[in-house]
Amino acid sequence: MAGKHPALFLDRDGVINRERGMHTWRLEEFEILPGVAEAVRMAHAAGLLVIVITNQSGIGLGLYGHGDVDRVHAYLHRQLALQGAQLDAVYYCPHHPEQGRCLCRKPGSLLFERAIARFGIDAGRSLMVGDRQRDMDAAQAAGVRGVLVEPDSPLLPLLKEECMV
Repeated sequence: MAGKHPALFLDRDGVINRERGMHTWRLEEFEILPGVAEAVRMAHAAGLLVIVITNQSGIGLGLYGHGDVDRVHAYLHRQLALQGAQLDAVYYCPHHPEQGRCLCRKPGSLLFERAIARFGIDAGRSLMVGDRQRDMDAAQAAGVRGVLVEPDSPLLPLLKEECMV
């Protein structure tokens, strides 16, 4: 369909920032992985939108609030901008499974579907990079191809290998 854009969807923890094995919401604990800004720049240069899809269940657990997540994401945007890169959007689910099922928490696909509708994304030409099976399941449910990586893997070589950049 004309006018539809491919997108690069990225999980946050373990793909954009270092996976700590626990919730990350404090700026001093948020470490952007090397090469992320370059990968985002190259994805944009290749005509891809770059969108983050992340579960932030610590909100539902009461560990931190939306404001904490917003601060981390504002910091991420600032740090990428300093390197000439930008994200097109960040979508996150604040729910925890103990609170019941929701459609936005990965492996649910609602956040993908919202991004696809908002930006006119061609899901079939898009890619999700995540470090958990739930990332792959959510992408597949939205018609997006997923690539499962080890946490904290370099992003740019993967995108080159997948012919995305």
